[in-house]
Amino acid sequence: MKALTGTATIYAVAERAGVSIATVSRALRGSDLVTPATKERVQQAARELNFRPSRTARSLAEGRNAANGIVFPDLSGPYYAEVVLGYEEAAAELGRSVLILATRGRDNVEHQVSDLASRVDGLVVMGQTIDDDAVRGLAATGLPIVLLARPRIEDLATVAAENQQAAHELTHHLIAHGHRRFAFLGDPDASYDVAERWNGMCETLTSNGIEAPKNPIRCGFDETEGEAAAEKALGTGTSPDVLVCANDEVALGALLVAERRGIAVPDELAVTGWDDIMAARHVRPALTTMRQPMRELGAYAARALDAQIEGGSAPRLDVLPTALTVRSSCGPHHEETNHALDTLRGGSARTTPPARRRAGGR
Repeated sequence: MKALTGTATIYAVAERAGVSIATVSRALRGSDLVTPATKERVQQAARELNFRPSRTARSLAEGRNAANGIVFPDLSGPYYAEVVLGYEEAAAELGRSVLILATRGRDNVEHQVSDLASRVDGLVVMGQTIDDDAVRGLAATGLPIVLLARPRIEDLATVAAENQQAAHELTHHLIAHGHRRFAFLGDPDASYDVAERWNGMCETLTSNGIEAPKNPIRCGFDETEGEAAAEKALGTGTSPDVLVCANDEVALGALLVAERRGIAVPDELAVTGWDDIMAARHVRPALTTMRQPMRELGAYAARALDAQIEGGSAPRLDVLPTALTVRSSCGPHHEETNHALDTLRGGSARTTPPARRRAGGR
């Protein structure tokens, strides 16, 4: 039979191959749900009819939207931008469009998330955007869900960066510099990541016989919030000798305050951040920080979600590694500092995971 160049539809291919249009779609994507013999029959029919599937046709065949969604706390700032970029790039490679909902400043968030969920094939939920009961409600509908940078909920797939052990590493490094009066700038109640960083710092100080701060100096994630928190920290009678900041933007604000007050960094005050955004390496003094794989976090979440949409399984918990990035904002690094750090670590050169690790829970 002569091929109908440019006019063949998925229905024509299904009729010729003697299968459903859903089977045609799966076979042309190479799905393992279709037997090799059926794949060959479908592919032969598609070649004879010169059929070229469109994304729309594939979505209609499978009863899908060809899109997935991601719920973010905020779209401002370099951290969120990097995670979104990684997510979108991976989703595009997988042939999916992305619908994004940022919840900051919005009313009736759970209703908006529910509306988004009705228009996508799967959903990534990042941070404390909606509560656990709302997540459970979405999962109960059968919608594939991946949690990103938030605590696990039952057996839902979860992707996060290492925080608590990384905070141990950073705190050990600061202790080795001789720092003893610590202040933490960030809000553990607003972010699971920040809570782990705060807990990790306090645990390390206590285990080394150093008094941990009773409370964090709560602030948001931007530079202005960091300035306000640093003013509060440095305005007390007994000023800290190190400011451990929840992220790099907060740390940049703290550096501005130190400059205004004539406090030399790092001679009189150490400042550290978290994330390793581009500005961290260019500010002066360059910022000691904990580098986390921001773009990889987004990409990994997109792939984990796609695996579920395609009927596969995603890891119950995947923790991506972080790395201490030492620059000049915490002080000079003499041989005695390195020796003190090795002693604190018990001779270990590193406490953060050197590679991705999987586990069933924290």
